[in-house]
Parts: sequence; structure tokens; C-alpha cells
Amino acid sequence: MLELETQMSKPGFWDDRQTAEEVGRELNELKESLRGLERFTGLLEDVEILLELAEEGPDAQLKQELSETLRQAEILGQELHLETLFSSPYDSNHCIMSIHPGAGGTESQDWAEMLYRMYLRWVESHGYRAETLDYQSGDEAGIKNVTFAISGIRAFGHLKSEAGVHRLVRMSPFDSAGRRHTSFASVDVMPQMPEEEALTVDETELRIDTYRAGGAGGQHLNKTDSAVRITHLPTGTVVQCQSERSQHSNKAAAMKILMARLYEIQRKEQEEKLSNIRGGKDEIAWGSQIRSYVFHPYKIVKDHRTGVEVGDVDSVMNGNIDPFIDGWLQYLAAGK
Repeated sequence: MLELETQMSKPGFWDDRQTAEEVGRELNELKESLRGLERFTGLLEDVEILLELAEEGPDAQLKQELSETLRQAEILGQELHLETLFSSPYDSNHCIMSIHPGAGGTESQDWAEMLYRMYLRWVESHGYRAETLDYQSGDEAGIKNVTFAISGIRAFGHLKSEAGVHRLVRMSPFDSAGRRHTSFASVDVMPQMPEEEALTVDETELRIDTYRAGGAGGQHLNKTDSAVRITHLPTGTVVQCQSERSQHSNKAAAMKILMARLYEIQRKEQEEKLSNIRGGKDEIAWGSQIRSYVFHPYKIVKDHRTGVEVGDVDSVMNGNIDPFIDGWLQYLAAGK
């Protein structure tokens, strides 16, 4: 930590904004961890003092205070334990999320938008920041797809558990007969790579197309070729962005998405090689159904990987997905 503080005090440090932000983020992460350890140590010292006082004689108020202090120490201890589970190389990074509706037209597009709102609520409740990179509205309701960046300490470490297919069961508001429908939407989560670690891409491997943005955005977006689509020819990876008014801004955002996707492709290839060496495959396949959100005939949200269940569906849809995130971290730590 001292090394980072010394680095930040050097002349010209803030000239490179990207590097400065990364160093500042790492320093804040270390300081927050240190503050948590200091609070935990303080609570343990309080417990020790209260136990010594309790030995002098029974005291109802003292007993209550001891019980409350132990409860606080237990909660903080669990939080600190969860921090130790962020052991993957890029867990502390910012991340990029994409949501795509499955087959089913308006039903699935509406479900994709509900998930988008759920994640934005989670971002807000944790003091993180979300930036929409690409957003395409549905034909009648919902969204065709959305890609957004989330900035915050361990954003990827927390939200990597959300990658996969999410299933919704409900009485459809779009069905005049009031029948029950099942909808699907897929969520992709990729770490944002620091500039110094970003993959090198040859410009000749890219095809960059510009076109007029559609959907919401105003007359300016619809009358100029501000939207950008980038194709990485070797892998066939296609990304696009039309949320900004300028072609330059959309290209920069699209490149950010492309770098994250290429890293994810590389990571999956490495995992597949390791899996072949071990003579087996990972238990959880990408794109598999990971969680069900049931609104009818009963209400429950269940994670199929960890078995974690939450009965308050409204709370989950308002961003309370921490039980599932924590359950996934514990699941990984147990070597499942």
C-alpha cells in the first residue's frame, strides 16, 4: 500500500488518467480491506473486555451488549471471509455485462429488460457505476439486447456468477388469455482489462462498419452514421455500439466490448485445454440454465448450481442478488 501511495505522489502521475484510475482503485481496495480488519480486531477486543466484566457477576445489560457485539463480529467475520474468496486473477476488475433475450419475442425481450433493471438496482445499492454501451429496444416491449459497463471494486468478482441462462415463469401480461409462460434470457459477464494487459489486435484483422442508429436516441442519431459495428475477422466476433451521439465515442465503446470478448474467448480456450488434460469437462457449461425466477403458481428464485433459494421474488428483482453471489463464491471455494 505504501508503494502505491508513493507512486501516486510522483510528478506527472495523473497525466495518464487510465493508469491513475487503476492504481487509485487498487489502493482503495487495499484500504477498504484494512479498515475491515481493523473493525473486526476492535470488535474482538470489545468481546474480550466484556467477558472479563461478565466474570465479576451476572448483569443483564452486560449480557445483552456482549451478545450484540458477538453478532456484529460474526457478520463482519463472514464478510471478511467472503473477501478471501476473490482469488481469480481478474476478480477485482470492472466488468462488462450483456443481456440477450431467448426465443419468444416480446415475452423474452421483456424478461431481458427486467434483468437489466435488476442489475442496475444492484449496482446502485453497492455504490458502483453503470454505463450503457449499447441498447436496442424491443419491437413492442423490453429490449433486443443491452451491453453495459460496471465500475467498482471487485465488480467482476461479484457478477461473474451471473453468467448463464436465466429462466422466468409467470402469468404473461402480454397474453390476453392469462396463460403461464416460460421465458429465457442469457447473461454474459466479462472483466474489463487494464490498458497495460489488454490484448493486442492487428488493425488488419478488424472490419469496421458504420450505420445509422435505430430506436431511441433522437433525430441526430437516426440521420447520421454514428453507430459502429466491429468484426474481428479471425474469430468472427461481432460487437456494436449506438448509444453515443458521435461515431468516435461509439467506436471507443465498441473496442472496449471487443477487448473483453476476446479475452473471454481466450480464457475459455485455456479452460478447455485444462479440462482435456484432466480428462473431463467443467460441471457448468456456458449458456446452461443457472437460475429460475418463478412468479406463478408460487414465488421463489432458485439457483440450480448452488441450491440457494430466496422466497422474496420482489426483493430479488429490486437488486437483492447477494445471497446468490455469496452462495456461488462459497460453492467455488468448496471446490465444487
